[in-house]
Amino acid sequence: MSVTTHVPENVSAKKSFANSTFIRVLRYTAVRLLTLFVTVVIGVYLTILIANMGGFVDQIIKTQIRDSITQSVASNQTYLQMDPALRKQLIEERIILEEKRRGLDTPIAVRNARYLVNALKLDLGRAINMTSDSGSKQVRLILLERLPATLLLMGSSQLFLFFSSVFIALNLSRNYGNFWDKLTIALSPSSAVPPWFYGIFLILIFASGLKILPFGGMVSAPPPLNKLDYALSVLKHLTLPGLSLILSSFFLSVYNYRTFFLIYSSEDYVDMARAKGLHPKDIERRYILRPTLPNIITNFALLIISLWTGALFTETVFLWPGLGRTLFQAIGQYDTPIIVGSTIIYAYLLAMTVFILNFVYALVDPRVKIGE
Repeated sequence: MSVTTHVPENVSAKKSFANSTFIRVLRYTAVRLLTLFVTVVIGVYLTILIANMGGFVDQIIKTQIRDSITQSVASNQTYLQMDPALRKQLIEERIILEEKRRGLDTPIAVRNARYLVNALKLDLGRAINMTSDSGSKQVRLILLERLPATLLLMGSSQLFLFFSSVFIALNLSRNYGNFWDKLTIALSPSSAVPPWFYGIFLILIFASGLKILPFGGMVSAPPPLNKLDYALSVLKHLTLPGLSLILSSFFLSVYNYRTFFLIYSSEDYVDMARAKGLHPKDIERRYILRPTLPNIITNFALLIISLWTGALFTETVFLWPGLGRTLFQAIGQYDTPIIVGSTIIYAYLLAMTVFILNFVYALVDPRVKIGE
């Protein structure tokens, strides 16, 4: 006698749906990770090619090596007594040894491939010319030493810019067409001016003219011994570069968020909610802010990872010892390991952010389905 077990159709359908959803998400995750990894590889390799200028940097370094060794031998009294032919041979031998030590005897294609593999493994190697404050040439230590200064400058200015822009834009969308709304629209083109340009004017006004704020640097010299005085000194030095970064993007940022809020506040379902007599704050929270969340979250996420890059020219103008100024110096000194090291870390941060955002969108917006 056999016993037949009947599985309810709805249970079987739920299991089938769950399995198909899991497979779809797994497939999407794998494809997305592979795509992002390929993008990172291509981006980093192009950075290596550009940083080496197609091999032209090698010629510059070889010329520097030749000039340095030739001058070193020529200034040594011991070698001046040597036969000119022997002295020339000695110079050539030293040049060959130095080029071999720096790996310049290896074909550039092979070295670029090594750069790429090491960069992907976060083996950043040693800088060519630059050193850390402790005297180390390790790229990792050089970047980590400059990171706190950049996080302080970029973090304080960009976070203030983000939250103030959203808050002010929300208030402007409530009072569409008033004086402040029109003023924001009129001033939004001012964001086309780069922050370092604002920085120069701020230096002329507050440092050179009024003499109430320092020209640059991160702290007074010599640094105050008292912690409170040290913090106040850093705050004074932070004011001008932070203000220049905020001014360069403030009005355009407010204008962008205001536009998004106005678009969603004019939707039919918002008018229907108002007709039903819902409280304005409930309408704002449910029907205006929530649809704009993907855009707000994206901007915030990109803002966070942009903290790594620093402000290249602004940090240079204000002599701020951050990652932006370090990268600017590395470009000027053809220090490829510094350039590649900074780029690969940013590339990984960007790839991880883009990957995570896909899942965040699905959480905040029910219309988004992962893998569809």
